[in-house]
Amino acid sequence: MLPGPTNVPERVMRAMMTHIINHRSDDFVELYTEVIEKTQQVFQTQNDIVAFSSSGTGAVEASVINLIKKGDKVIIPVNGEFSSRLSQMLEWQGANVIKLETPPGQNATFDQISEAFDNNKDLKAFYVVHNETSTGTMVNYLDKISDLTSRNNAYYVVDSVSLLGGAELPVDKWNIDVCIAAGQKALAAPPGISPISISPRAKKYMIENPPPTMYFNLARQFKYYEESKHTPFTPALPLLYAYREALRMILEEGLEARFKRHKACSDALYSGLSSIGLTPFAKEEDRSITIIALNYLEGLEDKTFRNTLAQKFRVLVAGGFGNLKGKVFRVGCMGEVNRYHVMRTISAISSTLAMMGYKTNAQEGLKIAEEKLKAL
Repeated sequence: MLPGPTNVPERVMRAMMTHIINHRSDDFVELYTEVIEKTQQVFQTQNDIVAFSSSGTGAVEASVINLIKKGDKVIIPVNGEFSSRLSQMLEWQGANVIKLETPPGQNATFDQISEAFDNNKDLKAFYVVHNETSTGTMVNYLDKISDLTSRNNAYYVVDSVSLLGGAELPVDKWNIDVCIAAGQKALAAPPGISPISISPRAKKYMIENPPPTMYFNLARQFKYYEESKHTPFTPALPLLYAYREALRMILEEGLEARFKRHKACSDALYSGLSSIGLTPFAKEEDRSITIIALNYLEGLEDKTFRNTLAQKFRVLVAGGFGNLKGKVFRVGCMGEVNRYHVMRTISAISSTLAMMGYKTNAQEGLKIAEEKLKAL
């Protein structure tokens, strides 16, 4: 129950158990074109797709070094570890970064963002972390941002590493220029493949203004794919097979059904865990669907709690980052998480708390969770 890497279905794992092929062969063209086409369906886009052999951070960095030049003005909301890292990448690239900082667990409001746009007509791009993995917060107004970026003719970049595939994110409908995901999160694939979607106007800019880098050079990626359906460099072939199988499973389930499952499981976890005495860290209107961050009960020691939960009940959850270390723990609700995972997690957490001297009511938690899961 980690917020990534998530559980990977056996079918996806078995897809890696195949012969290594020549990445300049017809076999690879067949593999990679299917990966690109199915990624487009999951992103709900006709934009160009690049499936980087990298972590999500690699694809996020690619978005920065291919789009941002020294002196470019960029707005970014900052409210946790990953939005802080992204703002640092932008600063290292030489951008004039306007940070809309809010406390962890709380998002900048749409009105605050709109005001920042009004005050910065010469904006190059708006960057946003859709789902802040470190705090369990999610931005719920991405559909309205393109009204702002179009006014300023700014690029719209979304880091949806820990959410895409688990909640609605129609890239074309919302006019997102660059959108980034990662296989090991809601897509339920092994770590190491991170897809990125690039709009025609962003692609044109990147080709005309290539970055001084080799591996994450998107212009090279476009060129190789258009000429031969290849990648510029040797990709992680076994991971691509697994990622393709994960995409097939997503589309077999259907995006609407998948989003509904994630939302029902998330509601069940929030409600069930709250009813046994735990409180969510994020403000209610900002809570993530895929990452449930919970405050520790007074006196509850982080490592002891998580180790007991793992060793006695074989349920893994994550601790907090930075200033939140020892103050919160995080439960992943993404990928193949279903009724079984939800009920077992609530039961295990309740039992662990009881073992550590805290009064809980597991029956009440499970009953409330079951009510929420009726939506499935």
